[in-house]
Amino acid sequence: MTQAVLAIDQGTTRTKAIVFDAAARSLAEAAADLPLIYPRPGWVELDPQLLLQSVVETARRALRSTEAEVVALGLDNQGETVVAWDRRDGRPVYNAIVWQDRRTDAECERLKASGAEEIIRERTGLPVDPYFSATKLRWILDTVAGAREMAEGGDLLAGTTDAWMLWHLTGRHVTDDSTASRTMLYNPRMRDWDADVLRLLAIPRGILPAIQPSRSDFGTIRGDILGRELPVTASLVDQQAALFGQACYAPGDLKVTYGTGAFILQNAGDVFPRSEHGLLPTVAWSTSDRVTYALDGGIYVAGAVVQWLRDELGIIGSVEESSDVAASVPDTGDVVFVPALAGLAAPYWDSYARGTIVGLTRGTSRAQIVRAALEGVAFRTRDVVDAMVTDTGRPIPRLKVDGGASANAFLMQFLADILHTEVLVAAEPEATALGAAFMAGLGAGVWRDETQLSTL
Repeated sequence: MTQAVLAIDQGTTRTKAIVFDAAARSLAEAAADLPLIYPRPGWVELDPQLLLQSVVETARRALRSTEAEVVALGLDNQGETVVAWDRRDGRPVYNAIVWQDRRTDAECERLKASGAEEIIRERTGLPVDPYFSATKLRWILDTVAGAREMAEGGDLLAGTTDAWMLWHLTGRHVTDDSTASRTMLYNPRMRDWDADVLRLLAIPRGILPAIQPSRSDFGTIRGDILGRELPVTASLVDQQAALFGQACYAPGDLKVTYGTGAFILQNAGDVFPRSEHGLLPTVAWSTSDRVTYALDGGIYVAGAVVQWLRDELGIIGSVEESSDVAASVPDTGDVVFVPALAGLAAPYWDSYARGTIVGLTRGTSRAQIVRAALEGVAFRTRDVVDAMVTDTGRPIPRLKVDGGASANAFLMQFLADILHTEVLVAAEPEATALGAAFMAGLGAGVWRDETQLSTL
C-alpha cells in the first residue's frame, strides 16, 4: 500500500486537509471556510471552536477519500493568532484574536514610549507591534473577566492556534520554534520564552506551551477524533511551511505566498539574521540539532484586495476575472492604489496607515481601478524584496510564488516586470500544505532528506 502524509493547512479564512503520497502527489483533499468576526473597527477575531471543528472535519473527509496508508500528520498554522482557554474543560475564554487585529495599537505605543521596545527587540529580534501575539495575549489577561485570576490559579492555558489545536487533538500543550518566534516572547538564542519580556508584559509563563522542534513528536491524535490514531510529526507556521514546500533550502532562496495577505520569506541559513530595513528575523524551521532562520516581510492585505473589489465595491464578479479585467486596459490612467486596508507592515510598520486610491478622474474606469489594485499588491511585494536585497547584499535571480493569487497571470507578469527577475509559479499550488507534509514525512521516514525532496 502507498505510504502517504496528511497535511493540515489552517489559514486565516480557510482550513485545508490534503493527503500527499511519497511522490508529493495530492491523493485527496477537503476544505472548509472560516468566517472572520469584526466586533469593532480594527478588531479581527475567529471562533476557536469553529476553527477546531474545521480541522477535524476536513481531516476526516480527506482520510475517507484515500486508500493510501497515511502514516503521519503535519500541521501548519496562522502564526500570530492567539487563543486562551480553560484547561479544565477546554473551552475558550474569548474568541481567537487574529494576526490582523489592531486593538492593541495604544498599548504598543505605550510600550514604545516607555522604552520597552529596546529590550523586546534585543531579546526577540522583533519590533513592538500589534501584529505579534504578545500584546493580544496581554489584552485577554487584562480585559476578559476572570482571565488573569484563572492564569494565576493554574486554570488558564494560552498560545497560538497550533497550541489550541494540538491540545485538543493530542492532549499536549506544545508549540514549535517557528511559531514561538512570531509571538514577541521568544528568545531565539535560548530557544525558549524570554523571562524578562514575560515579566515586562505581565504574562505568566505557566500558561504558555512548551517549545519543541518543528520536526518532532507532537503526540498522537486519538482514534475517536479522526477515526484512527495518527502521529503528529511536524508543526510550523504556514509561511515557513510554504518556504519548505517550495524547496527553499539554501541561504538566499526566496518565496512569496499570496493569500489573504502576502508573505515574503528568504532563507537566512543557520545564523540569526538582522535587518536594518524593516524586515523580521524569524525561525524558518527547526530539528533537534539545527535551526534554520529566515528574513520575513509581510503584507497584511494582498488577495483580500481583490475580494474587497468583489464583495464591497462590486466592480468584479469573481476573483478569477480580475486578471482579464486588469489586462483589458493599457495602464491605470495614473490611478495609484495603496492596499493598506489593515495598515502597512514590512518594511514600514505603520499600523495607522489606511488604504488609498489617488488619481481618480471623471474618465477613470473600473478596469483601471482593478489594474491599480493588482499593481499596488505587486509594488508592495517589491518594497519587501528591495529591502531584502539591501539587507543581505544578495540579488534575487528568481522568485518562487505560490498561493491563490499566483494563478493571476496579470499580477505575476507585472511582478516579473517591475522586479526585473524570473517569477516561478509553483507547480503545486498548495505549497504550504506540501511543506507541512514534507516536514512530517521526514519525521516519519517517508522521505530521507531535503536533497530527495528537491527532486520531487
